[in-house]
Amino acid sequence: MYRHVKDRVLTGDLEGGRMVSEGEIAAALTVSRTPVREAFLRLEVEGWLRLFPKRGALVVPVAPREIDEVLDARALLETHALTDVARRPHDLAALVGELDDTIAVQQKTHDDADLAAFAVADAEFHRLIAEAGRNSLLTGFYRGLRERQQRMTAESVRRRSTTAESVLAEHRILRDLVAAGDVEGFRTALVAHLDHTHRGGHG
Repeated sequence: MYRHVKDRVLTGDLEGGRMVSEGEIAAALTVSRTPVREAFLRLEVEGWLRLFPKRGALVVPVAPREIDEVLDARALLETHALTDVARRPHDLAALVGELDDTIAVQQKTHDDADLAAFAVADAEFHRLIAEAGRNSLLTGFYRGLRERQQRMTAESVRRRSTTAESVLAEHRILRDLVAAGDVEGFRTALVAHLDHTHRGGHG
Protein backbone atom coordinates (compact mmCIF):
# COMPACT_ATOMS: atom_id res chain seq x y z
CA MET A 1 0.00 0.00 0.00
CA TYR A 2 2.73 2.41 1.01
CA ARG A 3 4.73 1.57 -2.12
CA HIS A 4 1.66 1.97 -4.34
CA VAL A 5 0.85 5.46 -3.10
CA LYS A 6 4.47 6.56 -3.07
CA ASP A 7 5.04 5.33 -6.62
CA ARG A 8 2.03 7.35 -7.77
CA VAL A 9 3.52 10.44 -6.15
CA LEU A 10 6.97 9.85 -7.65
CA THR A 11 5.63 9.25 -11.16
CA GLY A 12 3.41 12.34 -11.00
CA ASP A 13 0.21 10.33 -11.22
CA LEU A 14 -0.65 12.02 -7.93
CA GLU A 15 0.67 15.45 -8.80
CA GLY A 16 1.85 18.08 -6.35
CA GLY A 17 -0.97 20.22 -4.96
CA ARG A 18 -3.64 17.55 -5.36
CA MET A 19 -5.84 16.42 -2.48
CA VAL A 20 -6.35 12.66 -2.22
CA SER A 21 -8.57 10.81 0.23
CA GLU A 22 -8.15 7.49 1.99
CA GLY A 23 -11.46 6.41 0.50
CA GLU A 24 -10.29 7.13 -3.05
CA ILE A 25 -7.21 4.95 -2.70
CA ALA A 26 -9.04 2.23 -0.76
CA ALA A 27 -11.79 2.03 -3.39
CA ALA A 28 -9.31 1.87 -6.26
CA LEU A 29 -7.49 -1.06 -4.65
CA THR A 30 -10.54 -2.65 -3.02
CA VAL A 31 -9.00 -2.61 0.45
CA SER A 32 -10.04 -1.14 3.78
CA ARG A 33 -9.00 2.35 4.79
CA THR A 34 -6.74 1.14 7.60
CA PRO A 35 -3.68 0.23 5.46
CA VAL A 36 -4.22 3.39 3.41
CA ARG A 37 -4.21 5.48 6.59
CA GLU A 38 -0.99 3.81 7.72
CA ALA A 39 0.61 4.50 4.33
CA PHE A 40 -0.50 8.14 4.46
CA LEU A 41 1.01 8.58 7.92
CA ARG A 42 4.33 7.14 6.81
CA LEU A 43 4.38 9.34 3.70
CA GLU A 44 3.64 12.39 5.81
CA VAL A 45 6.66 11.62 8.00
CA GLU A 46 8.79 11.40 4.84
CA GLY A 47 7.48 14.74 3.61
CA TRP A 48 5.52 13.57 0.56
CA LEU A 49 2.03 14.19 1.99
CA ARG A 50 0.45 16.66 4.40
CA LEU A 51 -2.60 15.28 6.23
CA PHE A 52 -5.74 17.26 6.99
CA PRO A 53 -8.29 15.62 9.34
CA LYS A 54 -11.58 14.75 7.62
CA ARG A 55 -10.34 16.20 4.33
CA GLY A 56 -7.60 13.85 3.17
CA ALA A 57 -3.99 14.34 2.20
CA LEU A 58 -2.31 17.03 0.16
CA VAL A 59 0.47 15.87 -2.15
CA VAL A 60 3.23 18.28 -1.20
CA PRO A 61 4.38 20.20 -4.29
CA VAL A 62 8.03 20.40 -5.26
CA ALA A 63 9.24 23.71 -3.83
CA PRO A 64 11.51 26.01 -5.91
CA ARG A 65 14.15 25.92 -3.17
CA GLU A 66 14.11 22.11 -3.22
CA ILE A 67 14.71 22.16 -6.97
CA ASP A 68 17.69 24.50 -6.55
CA GLU A 69 19.22 22.43 -3.76
CA VAL A 70 18.77 19.07 -5.50
CA LEU A 71 20.21 20.34 -8.79
CA ASP A 72 23.21 21.96 -7.11
CA ALA A 73 23.96 18.75 -5.20
CA ARG A 74 23.60 16.59 -8.29
CA ALA A 75 25.92 18.76 -10.39
CA LEU A 76 28.61 18.66 -7.72
CA LEU A 77 28.38 14.92 -7.11
CA GLU A 78 28.21 13.82 -10.75
CA THR A 79 31.12 16.06 -11.77
CA HIS A 80 33.19 14.76 -8.84
CA ALA A 81 32.41 11.19 -9.87
CA LEU A 82 33.53 11.78 -13.46
CA THR A 83 36.73 13.40 -12.22
CA ASP A 84 37.48 10.14 -10.41
CA VAL A 85 36.41 7.59 -13.02
CA ALA A 86 38.12 9.49 -15.86
CA ARG A 87 41.45 8.38 -14.33
CA ARG A 88 40.49 4.73 -14.82
CA PRO A 89 40.11 3.99 -18.57
CA HIS A 90 38.67 0.49 -18.13
CA ASP A 91 35.98 1.68 -15.70
CA LEU A 92 35.26 4.70 -17.88
CA ALA A 93 34.65 2.46 -20.90
CA ALA A 94 32.33 0.26 -18.84
CA LEU A 95 30.40 3.34 -17.70
CA VAL A 96 29.95 4.52 -21.29
CA GLY A 97 28.53 1.13 -22.22
CA GLU A 98 26.03 1.30 -19.37
CA LEU A 99 25.05 4.84 -20.36
CA ASP A 100 24.43 3.64 -23.93
CA ASP A 101 22.12 0.92 -22.62
CA THR A 102 20.20 3.40 -20.49
CA ILE A 103 19.82 5.87 -23.35
CA ALA A 104 18.36 3.03 -25.43
CA VAL A 105 15.83 2.33 -22.67
CA GLN A 106 14.94 6.02 -22.50
CA GLN A 107 14.44 6.15 -26.26
CA LYS A 108 12.07 3.19 -26.11
CA THR A 109 10.06 4.59 -23.19
CA HIS A 110 9.85 7.91 -25.02
CA ASP A 111 8.62 6.16 -28.18
CA ASP A 112 6.06 4.27 -26.08
CA ALA A 113 4.95 7.52 -24.35
CA ASP A 114 5.61 5.84 -20.98
CA LEU A 115 6.46 8.94 -18.96
CA ALA A 116 6.85 7.12 -15.65
CA ALA A 117 9.36 4.64 -17.10
CA PHE A 118 11.14 7.50 -18.86
CA ALA A 119 11.64 9.29 -15.53
CA VAL A 120 13.00 6.08 -13.96
CA ALA A 121 15.47 5.65 -16.84
CA ASP A 122 16.50 9.30 -16.50
CA ALA A 123 17.31 8.75 -12.83
CA GLU A 124 19.26 5.60 -13.77
CA PHE A 125 21.39 7.50 -16.31
CA HIS A 126 22.50 10.00 -13.69
CA ARG A 127 22.88 7.34 -10.97
CA LEU A 128 25.37 5.45 -13.13
CA ILE A 129 27.53 8.53 -13.42
CA ALA A 130 27.27 9.43 -9.74
CA GLU A 131 28.14 5.91 -8.60
CA ALA A 132 31.11 5.61 -10.96
CA GLY A 133 33.11 7.61 -8.43
CA ARG A 134 34.68 5.59 -5.64
CA ASN A 135 33.35 7.55 -2.69
CA SER A 136 30.78 5.51 -0.78
CA LEU A 137 29.66 8.44 1.36
CA LEU A 138 28.86 10.60 -1.66
CA THR A 139 27.19 7.65 -3.39
CA GLY A 140 24.93 7.11 -0.39
CA PHE A 141 24.02 10.77 -0.32
CA TYR A 142 23.20 10.72 -4.04
CA ARG A 143 20.90 7.73 -3.58
CA GLY A 144 18.94 9.86 -1.13
CA LEU A 145 18.29 12.32 -3.94
CA ARG A 146 17.09 9.67 -6.41
CA GLU A 147 13.39 9.74 -5.54
CA ARG A 148 13.26 13.53 -5.57
CA GLN A 149 15.06 13.52 -8.90
CA GLN A 150 12.61 10.99 -10.36
CA ARG A 151 9.61 13.02 -9.25
CA MET A 152 11.05 16.28 -10.57
CA THR A 153 11.72 14.71 -13.98
CA ALA A 154 8.21 13.24 -14.18
CA GLU A 155 6.71 16.65 -13.43
CA SER A 156 8.94 18.40 -15.95
CA VAL A 157 8.09 15.93 -18.72
CA ARG A 158 4.36 16.17 -18.01
CA ARG A 159 4.49 19.97 -17.94
CA ARG A 160 6.37 20.44 -21.22
CA SER A 161 5.90 17.97 -24.06
CA THR A 162 9.29 18.83 -25.59
CA THR A 163 11.24 18.06 -22.41
CA ALA A 164 11.67 14.33 -23.07
CA GLU A 165 13.21 14.92 -26.49
CA SER A 166 15.57 17.55 -25.03
CA VAL A 167 16.59 15.19 -22.21
CA LEU A 168 17.48 12.47 -24.71
CA ALA A 169 19.51 14.83 -26.88
CA GLU A 170 21.36 16.25 -23.88
CA HIS A 171 22.01 12.79 -22.43
CA ARG A 172 23.74 11.85 -25.67
CA ILE A 173 25.94 14.95 -25.38
CA LEU A 174 26.75 14.10 -21.75
CA ARG A 175 27.56 10.53 -22.75
CA ASP A 176 30.07 11.75 -25.35
CA LEU A 177 31.72 14.07 -22.83
CA VAL A 178 31.98 11.18 -20.36
CA ALA A 179 33.57 9.02 -23.07
CA ALA A 180 36.09 11.78 -23.75
CA GLY A 181 36.84 12.20 -20.05
CA ASP A 182 36.13 15.92 -20.51
CA VAL A 183 35.34 16.90 -16.91
CA GLU A 184 35.01 20.65 -17.46
CA GLY A 185 32.91 20.24 -20.60
CA PHE A 186 30.74 17.72 -18.74
CA ARG A 187 30.24 20.07 -15.79
CA THR A 188 29.13 22.92 -18.05
CA ALA A 189 26.81 20.69 -20.09
CA LEU A 190 25.38 19.02 -16.98
CA VAL A 191 24.48 22.33 -15.30
CA ALA A 192 22.79 23.49 -18.52
CA HIS A 193 20.98 20.14 -18.87
CA LEU A 194 19.60 20.20 -15.32
CA ASP A 195 18.53 23.82 -15.77
CA HIS A 196 16.74 23.11 -19.07
CA THR A 197 15.02 20.02 -17.70
CA HIS A 198 13.82 21.29 -14.34
CA ARG A 199 13.65 25.05 -14.67
CA GLY A 200 12.82 25.37 -18.34
CA GLY A 201 16.09 27.17 -18.90
CA HIS A 202 15.14 30.07 -16.70
CA GLY A 203 16.92 29.26 -13.41
